[in-house]
Amino acid sequence: MPVGLIALALGGFGIGLTEFVIMGLLPEVAADFQVTEAQAGWFISGYALAVVVGALGLTAAVTRFERKPVLAALLVLFIVGNLLSATAADYWPMMAGRVLAALAHGAFFGIGAVVAADMVAPARKAAAIALMFTGLTAANVLGVPFGTMLGQAAGWRATFWAITAVGVAALAGILALVPRTDVVRAGKGGLRRELAAFRSSQVWLSILVTILGYGGMFGAFTYIAYTLTEVTGFAATTVPWLLIIFGVGLFIGNTIGGKAADRNVDRTLLVVLAVLSAILVLFALTATSQMLTVASLVLMGGFGFATVPGLQMRVMTYASSAPTLASGANIGAFNVGNAVGAWLGGVTITAGLGYTSPIWAGAGITLLGLAVMTFAAAAAKRNQTPAGVGGAAVLEDALKNS
Repeated sequence: MPVGLIALALGGFGIGLTEFVIMGLLPEVAADFQVTEAQAGWFISGYALAVVVGALGLTAAVTRFERKPVLAALLVLFIVGNLLSATAADYWPMMAGRVLAALAHGAFFGIGAVVAADMVAPARKAAAIALMFTGLTAANVLGVPFGTMLGQAAGWRATFWAITAVGVAALAGILALVPRTDVVRAGKGGLRRELAAFRSSQVWLSILVTILGYGGMFGAFTYIAYTLTEVTGFAATTVPWLLIIFGVGLFIGNTIGGKAADRNVDRTLLVVLAVLSAILVLFALTATSQMLTVASLVLMGGFGFATVPGLQMRVMTYASSAPTLASGANIGAFNVGNAVGAWLGGVTITAGLGYTSPIWAGAGITLLGLAVMTFAAAAAKRNQTPAGVGGAAVLEDALKNS
């Protein structure tokens, strides 16, 4: 794999750390700002919604420009947002910092996924995207647990200072290792050409599967610190180590999911979403058992993140000759799912349904995603445009034309 993919993964690591580390620190942040769990949860939902704005708005605004300097500029925005979070005196400045950092998130992963796929041969494109998203899994395996421990030991602000430093290192990596690419050769019709990709019903179906399939796992995970301490009975100090276990599952699932998607995207997504739904139901039923909870964390992370390369590959494939904006839109879709899952989990907790209720809600959302994916795969098969082996060639042509 090209070394530039490592630089993209480093950027993904910093951004993933910003998105996920607050989950392990949510009780501390809520206590510091004197807000409820559901109000603190808006630091997660608000971030996710801002990702959507950045994924669509910023990506659309920069489709004409060379991708490498755009990626660097997005990381600068990310760094500034985390500085604001680290120095926030109360709730709303913290929210502003989260939003600012999130605006860079969607565009970075959307454009970065296209750059990653363009670096390798057609048969390895999903694997290249998976390698970029390895930054997210590494953020969960290493960054989130140790960031949580740092926040518990030195205050949650120390974690955001550390994230800022990671952002600076990621910026240096992008500038040094990612190759320069041609400016999109689309003239005045560039944005129109990108928007034309959304005429495909399969693009919209893929985005909906992303929202539901990923949102279900994320909804279950958002309030996981409360589930682990209040239901399963783990001490708060063990939460970072349990997050490491979850992160190991993410890493394995992302890697295997990328390889499987390179063989057949639709089949991979159908199997993974079905198994993930079952895992979430079993997790909710057995959350009082510490041993079974540990197993559920590994499996939830593994099958939850095994969807990511395939979901991104699918929307880029069906976006035909203009994958950049569609790729960004699908990153936004991941975070719409994040927001929906976190919001619904907060609603169930506020309604007094207990700390396993977000897991049940996540199982329901994932089942909806499986239903939509089943319909999308059947429609694609009828039209003889499966996102399987042939999808890589379609994407290869699309990238060459972009």
